[in-house]
Amino acid sequence: MSIKLVAAALVPLLGMAMPAAAQDASVAATEISTGAFAKAEQKLLGALRDSPRPEVLLNLAAVYYGTGRFAEAGTLYQQVLSQDEVVLDLSNQRTAGSHSVARAGLRYLDLRQRTALR
Repeated sequence: MSIKLVAAALVPLLGMAMPAAAQDASVAATEISTGAFAKAEQKLLGALRDSPRPEVLLNLAAVYYGTGRFAEAGTLYQQVLSQDEVVLDLSNQRTAGSHSVARAGLRYLDLRQRTALR
């Protein structure tokens, strides 16, 4: 089973993922891709009340990144790493494990922080 994901903050690393109809993994996909982060956050927080699925956590991390809440994004990436890994479908016709996406997000945040310190 694979799950589609929107990981806007990881576009430079992984490519944009597309929403999935199955399993409602498309939670907030349109909002994230159009920059409607407040609406996306509201939807994702609602979805988290049901279950902290990796794709929801990663989408919320993208929202936090997009709104400058980098520490919160990092916390969500760490939470994904504490769960069992699942396979995610990326928009570029590839798949990636949720742990790989989370580690890439953490590397991207680290790179951003190092660049900001210069």
